[in-house]
Amino acid sequence: MEHPENAAEYTGLTVNSGVNQPPQVNPYLKPRKRKRLMSAGEYVEGILKGDVTVLSRAVTLVESHAPEHQQLAQEVIEKCLPYSGKSKRIGITGVPGAGKSTSIDVFGLHVLKRGGKLAVLAIDPSSERTKGSILGDKTRMEKLSQQSDAFIRPSPSAGSLGGVARKTRETIVLCEAAGYDNIFVETVGVGQSETAVHSMVDFFLLIQLAGTGDELQGIKRGIMEMADGIVINKADGDNIERAMLAKAQFQNALHLFPPTESGWVPEVLTYSGYYEIGIMEVWDMIDRYFDFVKGNGFFERKRIGQEKYWMYETIDEHLKSHFYNDPEIEAMLKKKKESVLASRQSSFVAAREVLDYYFAKNGMK
Repeated sequence: MEHPENAAEYTGLTVNSGVNQPPQVNPYLKPRKRKRLMSAGEYVEGILKGDVTVLSRAVTLVESHAPEHQQLAQEVIEKCLPYSGKSKRIGITGVPGAGKSTSIDVFGLHVLKRGGKLAVLAIDPSSERTKGSILGDKTRMEKLSQQSDAFIRPSPSAGSLGGVARKTRETIVLCEAAGYDNIFVETVGVGQSETAVHSMVDFFLLIQLAGTGDELQGIKRGIMEMADGIVINKADGDNIERAMLAKAQFQNALHLFPPTESGWVPEVLTYSGYYEIGIMEVWDMIDRYFDFVKGNGFFERKRIGQEKYWMYETIDEHLKSHFYNDPEIEAMLKKKKESVLASRQSSFVAAREVLDYYFAKNGMK
């Protein structure tokens, strides 16, 4: 680039020519070689040895939507099934900000002190607009994430709680095969994720808060009926009295519900995850529950019922996938959508015509 201001008539003024614009991509950057896709036998061998790297890659395989990855993942899961089922599966839920991640941090350390290994599977909410997810639960488990016997894996909900729940269920199988005898599953904290998580765990822990408004907001039939134990978090400092009041209100509310199928009477406790107060009492309650349900046979009945539930859920998911991934159905749906939006056809008639075409195409009446 020429600079006329450097001409002789402009004495006393000098402009340097500058430097060339650097390249946007580092010219010395060597292309990374993609890792070879392991065989099912190699995945299973690494998982059974407790190799965290192989386990992480296997979980990624399960979460993949690629058909070839899904087929390989199912083969790995089938081979790991005989080594699964020996852990305590605990679901943890609560409203956003109730302290679920902080509680898991202190609960997890308590579990590791007693011996054994712990896997934490956190379902993280995804944005409905961008479909992205922060996956930041691990950052709030500072102490637990430093432990060699702890495996923490956040998964995005990606707008489909049914899909992510199935993948979490399959991840539990892989973690149990890797030797993790305690499994924590943390829910999104909103929506229907609690129902999905409840169908894959043995004990369902509900974390509540006190002093945040009307306590009746926490007494919801759906979530309260699923809970095997309720704990009031942040029971410290000036909040202790409010926590005790909330405890009494929840205990009274539990009397309004019919008896549980297991015969267990849900307990209500107070604790502080931040100050680690009452952690021992919470875990003693969980131990009492497992002793109770194993003693009366409900533990095995519940596990069998969950297997049946996930068989039907898997059938539903595969049917939906087969329907929406059909190219002809996809093209037809696009046309029907335009007709419905232009008010040329009702949504019910459009849906019926698409389904009739799908059934006829596949030889179904």
